[in-house]
Amino acid sequence: MTMKLISSALVAALWSSDSIGVTAWTSSSVNFHRLAHPPSITASIASTGSRGITALSVSSIPASTTNSTLDDGDQKQKQQSIRMEKKVEKVVDEVVDVVEEVEEKKKSLPPLSAENAWVGKLDYEGFAREVNALGKDLLKETTPEENVAHLHKMLRWQNALAFVGVMTLWMSPNPFTVIALSTWQFSSWLMIAHHTQHGGYNRFQPMAGKFHSRVFAVGTLKRRVLDWLDWIQPEAWNLEHNRLHHYRLNELADPDYTQRNSELIRGDTLPKPAKYLGALFLMTTWRWSYYASNTYKELKLAEHRALGDKPLPPGVRPTDCITLTSMLFPSNDNERAMVKFLNRGKFFTHVLGPFFLLRFVLLPLPLLAFIGGPTLVMNAIINLCLAELLTNVHSFMTVVTNHAGDDLYNFDDAVKPKTPSFYVRQVVGSTNMNYGNDFVDFWHGFLNYQIEHHVWPDYSMLQLQRGAPRLKAICEKYGVPYAQDNTFVRTKKTVDIVLGKTSMREFPTEYEPARDKDLTKTD
Repeated sequence: MTMKLISSALVAALWSSDSIGVTAWTSSSVNFHRLAHPPSITASIASTGSRGITALSVSSIPASTTNSTLDDGDQKQKQQSIRMEKKVEKVVDEVVDVVEEVEEKKKSLPPLSAENAWVGKLDYEGFAREVNALGKDLLKETTPEENVAHLHKMLRWQNALAFVGVMTLWMSPNPFTVIALSTWQFSSWLMIAHHTQHGGYNRFQPMAGKFHSRVFAVGTLKRRVLDWLDWIQPEAWNLEHNRLHHYRLNELADPDYTQRNSELIRGDTLPKPAKYLGALFLMTTWRWSYYASNTYKELKLAEHRALGDKPLPPGVRPTDCITLTSMLFPSNDNERAMVKFLNRGKFFTHVLGPFFLLRFVLLPLPLLAFIGGPTLVMNAIINLCLAELLTNVHSFMTVVTNHAGDDLYNFDDAVKPKTPSFYVRQVVGSTNMNYGNDFVDFWHGFLNYQIEHHVWPDYSMLQLQRGAPRLKAICEKYGVPYAQDNTFVRTKKTVDIVLGKTSMREFPTEYEPARDKDLTKTD
């Protein structure tokens, strides 16, 4: 028969995974290709605990062998069978050794708290298997036509708001204009650009047209203006968010790790009123006061790393946050070194400048041609500024809140993408909000499917919408916490983290499968 080498496969079948991170693999192999009548191998396994193997016996009985006189061929076959049995027994011994090692490791692990008890019972492999299966089903269940039609439906809603906002820009400041302008900007970023630049519509080319991650808003200023113009540079967003945040979620290396980024406000140095004012300022300005500069910093650091082993300039610390305030008024040697490294002038001309010029100068400027032009321009600027404040608050409530709260976890090491531990982390380090139909989801920018988005970052809005109830059911089946809150409840939990009133949960990473760990990433 065809050659079959069973070693890793045999052991993996007997001990494919364990809940605390020990996996048995062996280099032993059994070669069947010369056996005319392959032996039958039977194994009896007695379990202790959830995975323990205390007894495993192997018998090898060639089908045609008896106690009668053997000819040369039969004798040779019997000898081969004996050798094969010894090899299998060696594999079994290695399995038992690993089992004993697992049991010893279980005894040495710190006990789990009541809120983390689910971790010790989790079937990582089973959970990942069902998550992967659901992901494949979602890809099959929606057609390119459905996904592109849904995208264009959301675009029509967005463009309708843009039309209302721009056409009423000249009016005295009013909530209708402000909300229309704000939601236009909000949905352009977090609904259209966000899911497109993750590759959510790459599968549907050429039907999806410009909505491809390698084309949309990147490469040239023209593409940025036509597709998505904001305070944030699209290339910087792609790197900081799509790569670093998504694959180092709630680790120290996550540039969006809210608890770490709020250390100044969380600490004991500021009086309580100053803390509240700091949190309010962050909520109303964060896109331009913090996020534009911090995403740009990550882009420049990545460009520097691409040069090879060239060291960073003295004083530049990659994990330091850089804000607009520190770009304008660096207060210490480290900030001054970072500002010089980033090139302050280029930051203002290439990152903030295009959006400021188009939105706050060129957009209201034509109103000067009408009677009462200066008053109309002033009305427009006030409407635009109020819309900017609202966009910051709206996006804070639907972005920053997604991974902050005392019911979500942080992590002290890294795991490999698309491993069982990776999927678990994306679920317990994220939260969903109310969802269920396009109207509700539109006002959340489809970020109310944050858990599903982190599990399948390159899926379309429609696929995430359809997958959420089914992923939630899988989590309930395996006992994996699946957080879901009203937006205002979630905002309160996030503000409590920012103010230092509460802290994130620390995940017991020592209970994760060892094979999932990414030892190449260190902080």
